[in-house]
Amino acid sequence: MTIKDNIKKRYAFIIGGINSGCGKTTVTLGLIAALRGRGYGVQPFKCGPDYIDTGLHGLVAGVNSRNLDVWMCGDGYVKNAFLEAAAQADISIVEGVMGFFDGGGASTAYLSRLLGLPVVLVMNAKSMAQSAAAIVKGFETFEKDTKINGIILNNIGSSRHFALIEDAIKAVSNIKILGYIPVNVDIALPQRHLGLHTAEDNPLKEESLQRLVGLIEDHVDIPALLEISKVDNLVVTVNPALATNTNDKVKIAIARDAAFCFYYVDNLELLRRGGAELRFFSPISDSGLPDGVNALYLGGGYPENYAKGLSKNQPMLNSIKEFIENGGVTYAECGGFMYLTKGIRDFDNNYYPMVGIYPVEAKMKKGRVSLGYRQLTLIEDTIIGKKADVVKGHEFHYSDIAHMPTDIKRIYNGAEGTNGFLIKNCLSSYVHLHFASNENIIRCFIEKTRERSWKNL
Repeated sequence: MTIKDNIKKRYAFIIGGINSGCGKTTVTLGLIAALRGRGYGVQPFKCGPDYIDTGLHGLVAGVNSRNLDVWMCGDGYVKNAFLEAAAQADISIVEGVMGFFDGGGASTAYLSRLLGLPVVLVMNAKSMAQSAAAIVKGFETFEKDTKINGIILNNIGSSRHFALIEDAIKAVSNIKILGYIPVNVDIALPQRHLGLHTAEDNPLKEESLQRLVGLIEDHVDIPALLEISKVDNLVVTVNPALATNTNDKVKIAIARDAAFCFYYVDNLELLRRGGAELRFFSPISDSGLPDGVNALYLGGGYPENYAKGLSKNQPMLNSIKEFIENGGVTYAECGGFMYLTKGIRDFDNNYYPMVGIYPVEAKMKKGRVSLGYRQLTLIEDTIIGKKADVVKGHEFHYSDIAHMPTDIKRIYNGAEGTNGFLIKNCLSSYVHLHFASNENIIRCFIEKTRERSWKNL
C-alpha cells in the first residue's frame, strides 16, 4: 500500500534503544521519510532536551519536532503537548533518549508509560548472533509495567545474520521482530562535538536519505509496525500554560541562522501564546536588529564555527550592543551568551571580537566542560521570574569563560556552579531553560518587555 488507507486512523509509537549510539536517530529518520512517502502525515517528537535530533526530524518530516521532557516540564505539560501535536497528524513517532531505561523519571521507558505508547526497540546487532536474544529477553522482563512491542535490528551483515538472531529471539521472546537495517556506511550521519550535525548544516543529502528509505522499505515490515501502533482518537485537554494571550503583541527579535539554531519549539510557541510577535533575524548576515523590536532572544548553537563571520558583521554587533546598553530586554543562553562576551577564542586559539557586553572571553576547550540538567532558584526578581522561583533547563557546552567580575550581578542559585549574569535588562547563562518549567518565565519576560516598550515611547 502506498497511500494511507484511512485518514481517521491514527498511529503512534516510541523508538527506544538498547544504548546510546545504537541507531535510534537513523531508524527514526528513515521511518519518518518512508511513512511520508506512503502518504502519511508524520509528527516527530524527541524524549529529552536534545536540539539536534529535533532539527533533523523537522527536515525530514516537514513539520517541527517537539521535545517531550518530563524532568523539565512535568507529566501534565508533556502529555498535553504530545496530544496537541499528535492530534494534527496521522502518525506520531517519538525518538527516545540514551538507553531505553536510562534516566529514571526522565527515561524513554517512563515516557512510554506516561503516554501509553507502543515501544519499538532498536538494537545494534553488529558482531553478535544468538547472544542478542539474551539482551532482548532482559529488556522484555526488566520492568513488569513496561511492554516492548517490536524490535528493529541495526547493522545486520547479511540475511543469514538476521535469520540467526531472529530465530534466537523468537525462541525466548514474544516481541514482534519488525525487520532490520543492513550495514551501510553510506547512510551514516556525520558527527560534531555536540553530537550530530544540526539541521541548518543540511547533513541529510537527498540521495542518502532515499537510500535509507529504500533499506527501510526492503527490510522493515511497515504494515506490521502500523498494526502494533494503532491508537484511539486523540483527545486534547486544554493546558492553561498553552492558552493564547490576545493582548497587544510585543515584538521579540529571535536570532536564528547557522550559528544560532538551538531553540525548544515550545519556548517559541509559549512566547507567541504569551503575547509576542516573533521577528527572526541572522546575526551572521543581517545588518542590524529588526525594526521596532521590544526584546531580544539569543539562543544556543555553534557561534564558534561562524565566529569569523559574526565578528566581521560590525553593524550587527553595534546594533545589539546599543539595544542592550539602552536597557533593551535581552535573554541569551549558551551560544548566545558567548556572542555577548568580549570575544570567542576557537579550538585553534584564534580570537574573534564579539558584542562585548560581558567583560570576559569564551574559550573553546578540547573536552566537554559541562553536561546535565540544571535546577535553578532565582535570587531576585528578574526578566524571567520572581525571587525564589525555580526554573529548569539543560547545560551542554565545550566552551568556558574566565572569571566573571564580582560586580556583575548573579541571578541563579543552583548546583554545578551554574549561574546567570545580569547587566541592565540582559540576562545570560550557559543553561538552556525550558520556558514551560515555570509559568512565570513567559509572564515576567512579556511584562518586562511591555514595561520597557512603554518607557521607550
